This record gives sequence, C-alpha cells and structure tokens, in this order.
Amino acid sequence: MSKLFKLTVAAVGGFVAGILLAPKSGEETRADLKAKAQEAKKKAKKKAGEMKDAAGEGRETLKRGADAAGKEAVAFGRSAKASAERIAAEAAELGGEARTRARRVAEDAKKTADTLQKDAKEHLR
Repeated sequence: MSKLFKLTVAAVGGFVAGILLAPKSGEETRADLKAKAQEAKKKAKKKAGEMKDAAGEGRETLKRGADAAGKEAVAFGRSAKASAERIAAEAAELGGEARTRARRVAEDAKKTADTLQKDAKEHLR
C-alpha cells in the first residue's frame, strides 16, 4: 500500500473517531458525517478526473512515440535495403571485372607458354 493511501485512511479514521466521540447530538453528528462524506466524494471525483486526464495524455504521448519509432524503423529499413542493393550492384560489377581480367591473364599466360614452347623447340634443334 502506498504511504498516501495509509495516511488518508488514518486521517479519515481519526476524523470519524473524533466526530463519534465529540459531545454533539446524533443529528449534528450525522449532518457532519454527511457533509464530510459529500466533500470526500467531490474530492474523489476530482482526483478521478485528474487521473483520467493524465492517463489520456500518457496514452497520446505513448501513441506519438510509437508512431515516431515506427516511422524511424521504416526509414531505417528502406535505407538498409538501398545500401544492400548498392553493395550487390557493386559486387556484381567487380565480379564481372574480375572475370574479364582473369580471362586476359589466362590468354596472356597461354600466349607466353606457346611462345616459350616455340623458343624452346628452336633452341633445342
């Protein structure tokens, strides 16, 4: 239990005990109790309204925060997708370039091997 609730219960209990033990007539005591009960009811309604308003504000704040977080997540996802597509395109381009260069190197190596073989045959004769 919260300290505020315990304090409220103690105050109400003390008030009721004070009224019941006070040297007043039954009619006066009932009138006092009724007035205090109505006052407590008004305060409770006021507090309930304040709590309802605070809950509504909290809900709206939470909703705005969730909307902002959702939009941020969508934007991040789009950015990540665009980055991944750029990287994939660059990788494909580099792969093609690597194949072309490897083919050239292989052709050059074959020509060099053919030339060496030809030179070796001529020198061995």
